[in-house]
Amino acid sequence: MKILFIGDVIARTGRRILSGHLAGLRNRLGIDLCIANAENSAGIFGVTRSVVEELRESGVDIMTGGNHIWDKREGIDLLEERDDLLRPANYPPNVPGHGWVVTERGGAPVAVVNLQGRTFMPAIDCPFRAADGILAGLPGDVRVVVVDFHAEATSEKLAMGYYLDGRVSAVAGTHTHVQTADERILSGGTGYITDLGMTGAFDSIIGVRKEQVLNRFLFALPVRFQVADESPCLQGMVVEVDTATGKAVSVERIMEFVDGEGAMS
Repeated sequence: MKILFIGDVIARTGRRILSGHLAGLRNRLGIDLCIANAENSAGIFGVTRSVVEELRESGVDIMTGGNHIWDKREGIDLLEERDDLLRPANYPPNVPGHGWVVTERGGAPVAVVNLQGRTFMPAIDCPFRAADGILAGLPGDVRVVVVDFHAEATSEKLAMGYYLDGRVSAVAGTHTHVQTADERILSGGTGYITDLGMTGAFDSIIGVRKEQVLNRFLFALPVRFQVADESPCLQGMVVEVDTATGKAVSVERIMEFVDGEGAMS
């Protein structure tokens, strides 16, 4: 089974990349399941009904979230309604939505788990213990398990990778919007990358217009961020998994630019 993890989709720029090119990319790479972090997909912060439908029509099967998944009231309602839209599983009990789901591809069940870190992030429940609880409760026939770990600190992401090594098929970090070059298969057979990056404007500061972020750093005044659109780029990782064992057999970091004529390279 080949699984495509897509880094944080940034507003309309990221959505346009997916709507115009994801179907072709899935076909070219032979993708069975596509997961994308969607917490920044609607106006940079949160999700809306129309945006979620657009992502699904583009070819995203499961949408994960993070600390910004709560930023629009409409998005919170969607978390209650949809099985294909996740929020981090380690938020306190009784918050809306769910943090993991089991789907099926090619006759094989696949669990997709969404967790959020705590270092430099909101103080929520322990993601490591939450992962233990989820894995203990999965049906016995689920061997393929993939985790989106939405976290700020590199050390915490690495710690989660090593903690889950041999127990899940892949751990992919999200949140920082900067792709790391450390994709690998850990010793226990878990595919890993510290951060998938983002799907949005490469010529930007984490998807936002450069001059706006610079002004915020230079003058320390509030700035209304606007999405950038220069050098559109899809970033992520493809993990191939042995469905019999749940182990990763290959990982490939993805960085696909859309050129001026709309082609990916």
